[in-house]
Amino acid sequence: MGKTDLWDRYNEYLCDCTDIGLALDISRINFSDGFLGDRESAMQRAFADMAALEGGAVANPDENRMVGHYWLRNPSLAPDASIREEIEATVRKIRTFAQDVHAGRITAADGQSFSRLLVVGIGGSALGPQFVADALSNGNNRMEPRFLDNTDPDGIDRVFGELGSSLARTLTIVISKSGSTKETRNGMLEAQAAYRKAGLDFARHAVAVTGEGSELDSLARSGGWLERFPMWDWVGGRTSVTSAVGLLPAALQGIDITALLEGARLCDEITRRQETRSNPAALMALMWHHATNGRGDKDMVMLPYKDRLLLFSRYLQQLIMESLGKELDLQGNRVCQGLSVYGNKGSTDQHAYVQQLREGVANFFVTFIEVLRDREEASIEVEEGITSGDYLFGFLQGTRTALYEKGRESMTITVDTIDARTIGVLIALFERSVGLYASLININAYHQPGVEAGKKAAGAVISLQSEVVATLAREKHSLSADEVAAALDKPQAGESVFAILRHLSANPDRAVEAIQGKYAREWKFGLKTG
Repeated sequence: MGKTDLWDRYNEYLCDCTDIGLALDISRINFSDGFLGDRESAMQRAFADMAALEGGAVANPDENRMVGHYWLRNPSLAPDASIREEIEATVRKIRTFAQDVHAGRITAADGQSFSRLLVVGIGGSALGPQFVADALSNGNNRMEPRFLDNTDPDGIDRVFGELGSSLARTLTIVISKSGSTKETRNGMLEAQAAYRKAGLDFARHAVAVTGEGSELDSLARSGGWLERFPMWDWVGGRTSVTSAVGLLPAALQGIDITALLEGARLCDEITRRQETRSNPAALMALMWHHATNGRGDKDMVMLPYKDRLLLFSRYLQQLIMESLGKELDLQGNRVCQGLSVYGNKGSTDQHAYVQQLREGVANFFVTFIEVLRDREEASIEVEEGITSGDYLFGFLQGTRTALYEKGRESMTITVDTIDARTIGVLIALFERSVGLYASLININAYHQPGVEAGKKAAGAVISLQSEVVATLAREKHSLSADEVAAALDKPQAGESVFAILRHLSANPDRAVEAIQGKYAREWKFGLKTG
């Protein structure tokens, strides 16, 4: 296709949404002129599915739950008055709490004002808040955020090492809908220990975001924590960033949550349109379908040409892959659907993996994100008439052209600038695209049985570890993994037993010592004495 043809195609298919400062260019996805028409009836069914979802239909039959994250930025859409009032009251409460913290009306136990923020969560309770925090951070943050988003002891130590003596001025938010998520529970316990070691009362620094009546809710209430904010069963973790999960940390950091919610609301309105050609979420969902044959045959590479969007691909990995990665369709047929996502940022990608994208295996399509506004202030010239931002623009256009020359497909999202409103727009755009695409491929985007299976398997390993240690204590001499497994009457568990014992023996405080053998089954393990 020649340059003139590409220009014609660009003009034909550009979806320019000036009301939200966003445009979607799909011209370099190689669909035929008849593709959109051929898929129109399927897209109209997807619009109907989305309308039912927003109207309060039970969209998660596994848990008999509605899915209402769209109501968070437009409470008037909620199916009953009580939900609308809860949403509005929570946003007011978030604003008031953040204002009281910033004004020094809510302080640490010693009367000092809070200047740091520690968020303890996992998955959707961390990825969304982290993305927003990084994208909208500036030198004037009201509170500097840190995150405990894993149960890695070394990572936990690293965070508390960075906080250092400022722990006394750190407000901690613990986020868990059920209150029983192990990673978050562990992070909370580690935080409690760190505060206690520093001679600080954790409760006077702690806030909970959780479901009403959950384990965490009960703990926060009985422990006298500073405040509690709700999580609702109709908001999934990966779509919770416009709930208290994302809004509370953002407000405390000093981010304009009104603008964030407004951007999401306005994008919802545009992507609710049933005219496919003017709906960027519908077009994006159709491009996903075309590029991957509706089967996830290709990966999506996210290339935002803006440092502030570096964490966007990590956020989208959960939103997209947890939503779309399903074994069964809505009728119970085995389909093994999904869409893999990875990414870096431009122009770092130019020096990282564009070589493979252009000349290696063609198992992907690219989504570029272009930001028109370079910076708030005027730029210096790095060459006559040329700025650093011009180079960034040039690298984006050059990479896009170089990939297309080799038959690599891409689409480009263009936004005017990066601010709270735009971040809200981007979040809503991809949330809607996921929902529409799920309808196109006939799967449930709002449950995650694979995640629950992994949690159950992890629980089985922890239970086995207790049995293994008890066996060593009872036998009082060194045993191989096979011998421990036999003693437990679990002869098929040898590999798991070996992995458990090797891990314990690598940590001196666990009191397990190892005598290494040539082969794994020849290793011996016993409890240290004395």
